[in-house]
Amino acid sequence: MDRTVVLITGCSSGIGLHLALRLASDPSQSFKVYATLRDLRAQGPLWEAARSRGCPPGSLETLQLDVRDADSVAAARARVTEGRVDVLVCNAGRGLLGPLEAHTAGSVGSVLDVNVAGTVRTLQAFLPDMKRRRSGRVLVTGSMGGLMGLPFNAVYCASKFAIEGLCESLAVLLPPFGVHVSLIECGPVRTAFLEKLEGVVGGVLDGADAETRHLFSRYQRHLERIFREAAQDPEEVTEVGVGRGPRAPRPALRYFSTESFLPLAHLRLADPSGCSYVAAMHRAVFTEEPAEEPTAAASGGSALRAPPAAAAPQ
Repeated sequence: MDRTVVLITGCSSGIGLHLALRLASDPSQSFKVYATLRDLRAQGPLWEAARSRGCPPGSLETLQLDVRDADSVAAARARVTEGRVDVLVCNAGRGLLGPLEAHTAGSVGSVLDVNVAGTVRTLQAFLPDMKRRRSGRVLVTGSMGGLMGLPFNAVYCASKFAIEGLCESLAVLLPPFGVHVSLIECGPVRTAFLEKLEGVVGGVLDGADAETRHLFSRYQRHLERIFREAAQDPEEVTEVGVGRGPRAPRPALRYFSTESFLPLAHLRLADPSGCSYVAAMHRAVFTEEPAEEPTAAASGGSALRAPPAAAAPQ
């Protein structure tokens, strides 16, 4: 029986690493996983974990793939010995935190290049063959930051909003080709994501005004509390990707790893003016008092509470 061939980008840590291990060690032994990394010198933790998980021989391979480089993506595709990819997981991503006016052009460009253009490059490389074969699944790591604006995450949210539009557009187009696109929408996840943020927050804050620095300090405290109290482990997100991605008989466009931020997402839709969402998010992040419940009139007929996990990116 042919195994399902899966290629995953961004497997040096976090969700990508855990998804690669989960599929490669699946008891059914029905997956062949190509875990790709920008720098193969970072593959040690992946192989160490694979040995401890007892991944069968031949179930896991690593490839170098840098989503910023179309030639690198094409070279990785050419090294897939089966000559096809059944499930493509676009997981590579980069964050950027801090006041917008403090970001350098290089930092902004880097995040957009990896998160948006990098995803486009990867899809351009693998979609044509899926369309020719009339078969394929695409999973993309989304974020609550692609469904709602988060303070001090303007560029990151811009990139993830773009991914939402990209995937939704493809989801409308591709079903006649037998190809399905799904987003795995994540809230805060305990990964090395925050450690890999583009740019250095501390230094650039010197260029921000005093009030913005004060608000950022409040946001940092909020972020620390959210990751301490409400962040998910990568394994939880991985189970969503495994159970509802490669094996889902009728794939949906969006799967949510947590429902904690859905009230605010609903609030954005319930009040198209955006006023209710903006007020609720500001209260959730920048006030010390518990968030109030929006009135029925403000939320389009339903009282929605701003959850404590309101403003932490994946």
